[in-house]
Amino acid sequence: MSGAADQGSPAHHPTPNPDAAPLRILVLGGTTEASALVALLAREPDVSVTLSLAGRTAAPRPEPVPTRMGGFGGAEGLARWIAGSGIEAVIDATHPFAARISANAAEACRAVAVPLLAVRRPAWERQPGDDWIAAANVPACLDALGAAPRTVFLTIGRQELAAFARAPQHAYVVRTIDPVGDALPVPNLVTVSARGPFTLADEICFMREARIEVLVTKNSGGAATYPKIEAARRLGLPVVIVDRPALPDVPAIPDAVGALSWLMARRSERRAP
Repeated sequence: MSGAADQGSPAHHPTPNPDAAPLRILVLGGTTEASALVALLAREPDVSVTLSLAGRTAAPRPEPVPTRMGGFGGAEGLARWIAGSGIEAVIDATHPFAARISANAAEACRAVAVPLLAVRRPAWERQPGDDWIAAANVPACLDALGAAPRTVFLTIGRQELAAFARAPQHAYVVRTIDPVGDALPVPNLVTVSARGPFTLADEICFMREARIEVLVTKNSGGAATYPKIEAARRLGLPVVIVDRPALPDVPAIPDAVGALSWLMARRSERRAP
């Protein structure tokens, strides 16, 4: 998975001071980048990491650091938690479409004067052979699908499926990690509960067997879910792709290794006389 970037071998860091308090870090996670970062931090001395997950996935993968589930109560609640927990640095490694969480993190960190770094994987770029139809948001995908019935492969997560109930003429194939339940009340619905990553061969086979005619997805970026984009290209299928939302203007880096280096620099600054 590329979104987590090449983790490589972290540079050698100074011998920890046994008398120094650990650097207290909050990682806002839910992505491969966040998992890669906390795996690296779990091996670092003199750091104390809390991973925060929004709780939208019922059974997230276990992580090697203490994990907090659920929201904080907006920017004000997050600011109080950061201050009350003695957090000295925050890493926003949330999904590129988690705009509200990112906005809350930026506001909270400004309020309590705690440094914030965002880990933002690069967006996918159109390649030769791609047939992309851009959509400003999920509801805009309906216009892109058109009125004629089609078999639509939805890979946008569970939260926004209800928008497609306005176009019940289509046959929908929905793949999510958690069960869809009654999130999309349409007459022709096939649901698949599966956790990626998926290979290119898997995606080509899946789309062929399901007789997919159009893929609807978000421009999440990264390599873990990119095979579906490449499979659509190989099969000559159009892709309705939702543009990324605007995110706060904060320092950002594309991968976990860069975030680790930034944090280790903060740790070194604390040790300096």
